Amino acid sequence: MCAEEQLLRQDARLQLALSRFNSGDWYGSHDLFEELWHETQGPCRPVLQGVLQIAVAQYHLERGNHHGATVLLGEGIGRLARVESDSLGLDIETLKILATDRLQRLQQGMPLDTCPPLRLTPASAQPSVH
Repeated sequence: MCAEEQLLRQDARLQLALSRFNSGDWYGSHDLFEELWHETQGPCRPVLQGVLQIAVAQYHLERGNHHGATVLLGEGIGRLARVESDSLGLDIETLKILATDRLQRLQQGMPLDTCPPLRLTPASAQPSVH
């Protein structure tokens, strides 16, 4: 774990951002992730940006902006595709799978009401393959 990741994991704002993300407070979580993203210059930067883009996509969905949500989901998934699956100690892989399912449904005009909720949980204790 690099020094930047260690500092971010200890930052109370990250925990608050995760709590807001997991409770569906998309705008609030976006603000916190964006604040951290602006302060980050190393390898954790794309993780933060990808997650905040997914949060903003969800915010757009709440407001009926399916085009904006589709664009931002795609961008967020693209950023997360290039990071470790357990970056920041989080289960990024599951988030990518859930977000990709939503993106595909949006692109196909399918309802999202049966999608599992987007959550950012701690990475599993299983060793990751790098």
